[in-house]
Amino acid sequence: MVDARRLSELDFTDKRVTVVGLGIEGVDMARYLARQGAEVTVSDSKPPEKLGDRIQELAGLPVRFALGANDERDLTEADAVFVSQSVPLHLPALEAARQRGVPLRSMLGLFLELCPGPIAGITGSSGKTTTTALVAEMFRADERPVFVGGNMGVGLLDPLGGVRPYTWAVLEVSHTQLQLVDRSPHVAAVLNITPNHLDRFTWDEYRRLKANLIRYQQPGDIAILNLDDPECRALQSAVHGGLLWFTMTGSLPGDGVFVSQGWAAARCGRLERKLFALDSLPLRGEHNRANALAAAAIASACGVSPEAMACAVESFRGVPHRLELVAEVDGAAYYNDSIATTPERTVAGLRSFQEPIILLLGGRDKNLPLEELVRECSARCRAAVFFGESAAGLEQAFRAAGAGLRTVRAGALAEAVETAHRLAQPGDAVLLSPACTSYDAYDNFERRGDHFRALVEEMVKEVQPSLP
Repeated sequence: MVDARRLSELDFTDKRVTVVGLGIEGVDMARYLARQGAEVTVSDSKPPEKLGDRIQELAGLPVRFALGANDERDLTEADAVFVSQSVPLHLPALEAARQRGVPLRSMLGLFLELCPGPIAGITGSSGKTTTTALVAEMFRADERPVFVGGNMGVGLLDPLGGVRPYTWAVLEVSHTQLQLVDRSPHVAAVLNITPNHLDRFTWDEYRRLKANLIRYQQPGDIAILNLDDPECRALQSAVHGGLLWFTMTGSLPGDGVFVSQGWAAARCGRLERKLFALDSLPLRGEHNRANALAAAAIASACGVSPEAMACAVESFRGVPHRLELVAEVDGAAYYNDSIATTPERTVAGLRSFQEPIILLLGGRDKNLPLEELVRECSARCRAAVFFGESAAGLEQAFRAAGAGLRTVRAGALAEAVETAHRLAQPGDAVLLSPACTSYDAYDNFERRGDHFRALVEEMVKEVQPSLP
């Protein structure tokens, strides 16, 4: 709820506000602030021709655009600066604003202050989107109002008008969204913390950002941690309120969700109850079973009934771009796992298949270790096709490690898909699981996945016999 002492800070009428970064968050913040009566300037280093769709989303609103560079005066002369999560905080213009005492704020930070209902936040190096989507399905199965957003391509501020005091907000939260917050959700789950984004943050910085999700919790709040992850276990000392664990084992040191004879089971004090059979989850992979346990622990903390949890798990079909079956072409099945932007995520995807795999790897490198990925590819893949900005580096790393599989370097994604099609045999799985970000060629992993899906669907049309 909003602290009365900060009400004046949340009144943006006639305030000069600059939004930095015109992505999904930038559009959301600019739209909300303009409708609150602020004098909004949008600053983005990209030129207008690369931001046409985003600019159009703000059509009709009194917003001033300052594009092509981040003019320091737009930030230092503002009453507040709202920063999109994709924008590095060390930009000179942001540093100058900070030195002038201009407050730096964010979409998530403002939502945490303004949201009238309870909030469940979910972060982690992997599994956030699937877990968030499954928690939302558990709420819906329980016929309880829920708002879902955050790091899922959904802005938080513009939909605030539809959130009621009895509505739970279930948010996927990235580490970059936790840079400019000073409060935590009532229910906060950290799924795992493994090396990621080391091209932009040090390992210690990244770990601290993930911990910010629970850092500001109060005694009445609840933290959910992964007992199987050593970094999550280490956060136990930072918990200020209640604590629930989740684990893929049968051993639990307190309350939470664990595995008992092939079932997900919940413990609360001396009471234990089976929730759902793990085999009832339709998704591939042990990592998705862990996501389901995490979702059950989160839903339990939010008061969702066990019956609704079981119903949601049985009917859950996953979310786009996460081991998504696109189509079968010439006997090979094509899967879209564009969300896999780290080697660890790609390894988890590989372990979900028994079939021989033609793997598509590439994009922009994050400077993450590749040893485990090379070993897993050698054991499970018929071939690996490298594409995009990191193709040469990946090829060199695989050859240096003596990978025992065929490797081919392609250009862009379209050429990689064509190459995979030539290499694939009936019964194979062709898997886009890039282990790299999409930013060398796409705005986000969703657009990369959409392009992959379109390429595969075009192949389907080409191989289908024409109708008479």
